Amino acid sequence: MLQLAGIAVDALSLGGLETCIQVPGWDLCFDIGRCPRSAVNQRHVLFTHAHMDHMGGVAFHAATRGMRGMPPPTYLVPRENAKAFGELFAAWRKLDRSRLAHDVVVLGPGDEYRLPNRHIVRPFRSPHRVPCQGYGIWSVRNRLRPEFHGLPGREIARLRKEEGVQVSEPFEAPELCFTGDTKIDVIEREPVVGQAKVLIMEITFVDDRVSVAQCRSKGHIHLDEIAERAELFQNQAILFTHFSARYSQRDILRNMDAKLPPDLRERVTPLVSSLRP
Repeated sequence: MLQLAGIAVDALSLGGLETCIQVPGWDLCFDIGRCPRSAVNQRHVLFTHAHMDHMGGVAFHAATRGMRGMPPPTYLVPRENAKAFGELFAAWRKLDRSRLAHDVVVLGPGDEYRLPNRHIVRPFRSPHRVPCQGYGIWSVRNRLRPEFHGLPGREIARLRKEEGVQVSEPFEAPELCFTGDTKIDVIEREPVVGQAKVLIMEITFVDDRVSVAQCRSKGHIHLDEIAERAELFQNQAILFTHFSARYSQRDILRNMDAKLPPDLRERVTPLVSSLRP
């Protein structure tokens, strides 16, 4: 389990094979991959796109939760995939002869969904080879209204209690962003990508075994593109995922140390546990 700026993340991601990013404290995961056993515990699954390595384990997820007597999962599904997603479960119900109970929320850029913990989910477009969307998650908090800044705490409490003055106002803070599979363009188009406290972003290729041009043609991100845009990453913590299996852990770490500016490198955690040393 990783701790990223105070947010616990359990991540599994290997380019082309499986991606499932769990945030257990928020009862959710991004994509389901092959459905790792621990992901069954997460009720909300936010799908980025319909490639097999991101959606393949969804029927198993629903079936296992049902078998364990857990509440039906809620799947946030991009608009482009909604019809086929329903057809997928219709086929599995015939094959498995079970209900595979679940709820579907069809969501796209411009929409929002409120999680039970009051966090707000907002999808955005991630440019990939197929329709794909990332997700920003905002917390809703209260803060002191500007006109009361500088007042002693005792006076603020008196205004609130004795005079019924509304001394605070709600505000939203971008807590976490997951891009899904995407080209680097996403950080230039979507402010939340560079501003969220925690960013989870794919980097599939890190050296010249695959060029930047070849990487872009596949709809992915190259480490060189990150280095060129280092100033756009204002996040407190960054998790890079989805590395190609052609690389070793040593390859990834050596290239990151060499190519990323120190200020960015110290905030980056590469997800390399599934790669050979």
